[in-house]
Amino acid sequence: IGCHYMVTWMPGRNTATFTQMGGEGVPWVGQAPFTDEKHIFANLGDGTYYHSGILAIRAAVAANVNITYKILYNDAVAMTGGQPVDGPISPAQIAEQVAAEGVKRVIVVSDEPDKYPANYFSGDIRIHHRDEMDAVQREMREIPGCTVLLYDQTCAAEKRRRRKRGKL
Repeated sequence: IGCHYMVTWMPGRNTATFTQMGGEGVPWVGQAPFTDEKHIFANLGDGTYYHSGILAIRAAVAANVNITYKILYNDAVAMTGGQPVDGPISPAQIAEQVAAEGVKRVIVVSDEPDKYPANYFSGDIRIHHRDEMDAVQREMREIPGCTVLLYDQTCAAEKRRRRKRGKL
């Protein structure tokens, strides 16, 4: 169902559950009270976020479970040929929307953090270089409730397509 599902095929990863597109993280809402695991990460692409994934985040906020959604803003629905995301969405719009939904913290990680002008993100949203990804994830897992790590990077498959077409 997307890049985030392909991790289940990767050796050495501890990926235990998967769900339909748009339901990422929702199984944790039911599992969390019955496990010693304190926190999980759930991957969500920007296209899925736009068409239905925001509902999964809303459910996690309502259930007050400890989860960090890692939203990949890769500006393409790469698994099905590189179409643009169905609607108008930007990193700032995603960050503001999830903050308005009640997530406890939003942090942006990018391989090009300097591309954002001052005040691009509102509120206390911090921007980090991807070299700091491990430290950011460790910070996020300690925050009670639902958090969002917004990762901004064009996906590798889409970069390859664009290079091939001379559009990168």
